[in-house]
Amino acid sequence: MSSTNDFSDSDLRTSISLPETGISDTSESGSRQPSISASSSFRDFGFGSASTRLHNLYRSNSSQFDYSFLAFLTGGNSPSKKGKQGVKRKGLRKRYKGLIVLIGLVGLFFVMNWWMLYRLNHTGFGTEIRASMKSSNSSMILKEDLKKIVKLRKPQKTAYGRLLAMAAHALAENKPEPKGLWEEPFDLASSWKPCADQRDWEPNEGKNGYIMVTANGGLNQQRVAVCNAVAVARLLNSTLIVPKFMYSSVWTDLSQFSDIYQEEHFVNYLKPDIRIVKELPEDLQSLDLEAIGSVITDEDIMKEAKPSFYRKYINPILLKNRVVHFIGFGNRLAFDPIPFHLQRLRCRCDFYALQFVPKIQEAGALILQRMRQGLPQPGRLDQYLVGPFAKMYRKNKRDRDVKGARYLALHLRFEIDMVAHSLCEFGGGEEERRELEAYREIHFPALTVLKKTKKLPSPAALRAEGLCPLAPEEAVLMLAALGFNRKTHMYLAGAQIYGGRSRLASLSSLYPNLVTKEDLLSPSEIEPFRNFSSQLAALDFIGCTAASAFAMTDSGSQLSALVSGYRMYYGGGKMPTIRPNKRRLAGIFLKNSTIEWKVFEQRVRKAVRQTKQIHSRPTARSIYRHPRCKECMCLLE
Repeated sequence: MSSTNDFSDSDLRTSISLPETGISDTSESGSRQPSISASSSFRDFGFGSASTRLHNLYRSNSSQFDYSFLAFLTGGNSPSKKGKQGVKRKGLRKRYKGLIVLIGLVGLFFVMNWWMLYRLNHTGFGTEIRASMKSSNSSMILKEDLKKIVKLRKPQKTAYGRLLAMAAHALAENKPEPKGLWEEPFDLASSWKPCADQRDWEPNEGKNGYIMVTANGGLNQQRVAVCNAVAVARLLNSTLIVPKFMYSSVWTDLSQFSDIYQEEHFVNYLKPDIRIVKELPEDLQSLDLEAIGSVITDEDIMKEAKPSFYRKYINPILLKNRVVHFIGFGNRLAFDPIPFHLQRLRCRCDFYALQFVPKIQEAGALILQRMRQGLPQPGRLDQYLVGPFAKMYRKNKRDRDVKGARYLALHLRFEIDMVAHSLCEFGGGEEERRELEAYREIHFPALTVLKKTKKLPSPAALRAEGLCPLAPEEAVLMLAALGFNRKTHMYLAGAQIYGGRSRLASLSSLYPNLVTKEDLLSPSEIEPFRNFSSQLAALDFIGCTAASAFAMTDSGSQLSALVSGYRMYYGGGKMPTIRPNKRRLAGIFLKNSTIEWKVFEQRVRKAVRQTKQIHSRPTARSIYRHPRCKECMCLLE
C-alpha cells in the first residue's frame, strides 16, 4: 500500500516555509512573521544588484563613479574633495568584503536547510521526532519537530497545515488542561447502576429445536450477533449451539468462539436463561440443512427484524426441521419493540457472559499495567476485562485515580476497509482513488455496482454531512483543541492505518507519548496473536475500555460503540467518552484556512460538550451502545 503525504505545497506555504520554498515562522497566535523566501531573490533585498554594480564601478577607474549610489549603500554623504576618495575606497573595500561574507553565509544557510529537508525525506523521521520530544519539553523542540512533519511522503496531503502549526504552538504553551476534561457529568451519570444480572424468570427448556449461528464480520460484529442469537433462542424456546465465526477475506482470521471467549463460562452463566450445547445431536448432524430449507442468510431476514418476524417465519421452519442455521446474522434483531426481559438478556450476555480467554486477559493486563507506567492501582473496569489478572496489581488504599497513571485511548478507525467503504477522499489524489476502487471491487462488490449505476453524493457532500471517518490529522486537531496537553499518555487502537506510519506523523509529533499494543508488548508476548485480527481487536477492546478517557473518531464503529457502552455500564459516572459530532466538526474544519485557534478551540469544545449529555437510551438505538435504560441499568432516585 502506498503511503500518502500529509501536506500539499500550497498548504505548506500558508503555515511554515522550508527550503526549497524558504524560511518563515508562525507566531503562537497564528500571525505571520517577516520571512525570507527563495522565491524572493537577493535582488529584492538590494544584495545582488548592489554588489554587482559596486564591483563593476570599483574595477573601472571611471571618472563617473556613482557616488550618490555609494552614499545610499554606505549611508554616507558624497565627498566634495578628491582627497577623501582614497579613504572612501578603503572603507568601501571593507564593506565589499563584508557583503561577500554575508552573501556566503546566506548561501550556506540555504544549503544546510536543503540538506536537512533531504534527510527528512529519506529517513524514519517519525521515530526521531518522538525521541526528541521525550528528551525535552521545551517549546523550541516542539516548533522544530513541527517543521519535520511538514514534508511527508507522497501522495499524502492535507489541507490542515495551518491549523496543525497553530495546534503545535498552543501545545508548546503548556497551559493547564480545562476543568472536567477527564470527567463526565458525575451526578447524573453515577445515578445509573448495573442490574442486568438480575433474573426473575424460569430457565428455557429449549424444546422447539436447535439454533445454529455462524456470525460474520470482525470481533465486535460477532459479539453483537452472539448476543442477538441468545435472545432469539430464548424467544423461540430453542437450544443454542455454541456460535461459530465465519472466515472473512477482510478480517482474515480463523479464530473460533473458544479462541476468544471462555466457552464454559458462557454456557454456565446463561444456563438460567437458555440451554446451550456444543454441537447438534447425532441424528441431526447428517441433515443437508440447505436442501431442507433450514439455512437462513441475511438476505432472508430484514435488518433489525422484530420478534414477530421470527415467530411468524422462523419458528415454523424450526418446528418442522428441528434446526435452523443463521449465516451472517449481522444486526438482524431490532432494539425496539422488544420484551423487557429479552432486552435485559441481551445486556446480560454482553456485559457478563462474554469473558475473554485467559491468554487474552493476561496480555490485556500487561497493556494496562504498562500504560499506567507500573503504578499499582487497578482501574475501575479491570476485574470485568482481565478477570483474575487484575490481581497483578497491588491493592492501593486510595479510591481515587492517580494522575500519573491515567491515559487517553483513541480509536482511530482509519483502516482501508473503512476508508474504501466511506466513498470519501482523503488527499491522496488519483492514486488513492484507483487504490480504493480496486479494494471496493474485491471486498465490496455491491457498493461498486451501486456506484456505477446510481448517482451517489460527492465526497465533498459526504464530508459536509459528517459521513467520513476522521483522518488522523483531524483527530489530533480535535484532541489539541479539547485541551489535552502534549504530555498526555495515549493508547492508539486500530489495525493497519491507511497510508501507513507516515499518516500518523502529525499525531505522533504533537503527542509523543503515543503507543500501540505492538509498542507495549514484546515480540514474544504479541506473537501468539499475530495473524488473528479478532484476538488483536480484543486487546484493543481492553486497552480502550479501561482507559481514563476514551475518544472515538467514528461513531458508526462497532468497537467504539461496544467500548463506550461497556464504560457506560460499569464506569459509575467516572469513565468519560468523547463522541465527536462529525457533521459539526466538518463545518468547523471547512474554515481551516481562516479560523483562528481560539475560535477553533471554542467551537470544537462546544461540539463535543453537547455529546457528553447524560440521557437514557433513545428509542430504537443499540442496547450495547446505550445501556442506560430500565432494561439494563437501574436509575436510583
